Amino acid sequence: LGVMLGVALVLLRELRNNSFRTADDLERQTGITVMGQVPVIPARARGDVLKYMRDKPTSAAVEAVRNLRTSLLLSDVDNPPQVIVSTSSVPGEGKTTNSLALAQNLIGMGKKVLLIEGDIRRRTLNEYFKDVPRHGIVSILSEDKTFDDVVFHPEEFDGAILPGDKSKVNAADLFASEKFRSFLTELRQRYDIIIIDTPPVLVVPDARIIAQSADAMLFSVKWDSTSRAQVLESLRLLQTSNIRPTGFVLSQISPKGMKKYGYGGQYGAYGAYGSEYYNN
Repeated sequence: LGVMLGVALVLLRELRNNSFRTADDLERQTGITVMGQVPVIPARARGDVLKYMRDKPTSAAVEAVRNLRTSLLLSDVDNPPQVIVSTSSVPGEGKTTNSLALAQNLIGMGKKVLLIEGDIRRRTLNEYFKDVPRHGIVSILSEDKTFDDVVFHPEEFDGAILPGDKSKVNAADLFASEKFRSFLTELRQRYDIIIIDTPPVLVVPDARIIAQSADAMLFSVKWDSTSRAQVLESLRLLQTSNIRPTGFVLSQISPKGMKKYGYGGQYGAYGAYGSEYYNN
């Protein structure tokens, strides 16, 4: 009876699951390509993410980001994307970590990269870096500061960071302004790649507005967590603005979880033979 009850509970849990565990499932439900599958980066704190990437350049996580970078740059060989929006359905799906990891990886190719904190309501980059300036993109657009006054070059990051700063001005109105579009045009002349980390689609409209001025959108979906309803509703909202994500990033994948669900042999990064290629 105990075994039967246990099996029944497991089956019930599986039947109630409405998240995404494989790239195939995500692509089948949405019709959009999964460009990257990024495992959980084993860093104790957000501030340790870059250190892990520097210390473990051949780890499964870094190789996954490298695969994401390759897929993104080859998505349009003749006109590779220069301004890239990174977003998700809800908070906590790994979009900021993915943005930072992608930026670091592109810098390794010799690209001149700028990471913009477009989520000015929350300001999460100060969890990754120390001494982030108080002023940022809002101060530039309001003409209180110049770009050179506020651009940030952390010691642990070889690229440039434009932080967000809180303002009484509505963020959506700010990014919909002609000033923002003109400013982004100027930045295109100074940097090879510009990555804009935006708020989640289901929370505020900022990502949809900023994407109008971008070349590509990467949409992070947290593995075995984000619901199908959340992803599909996000896509519906994006469609109302004539926006289609360039690709998904299946994020924060648990290799142990993949094996537990029986996917370990199907996906290289999480299969037994992957240990010969990765140094975690």
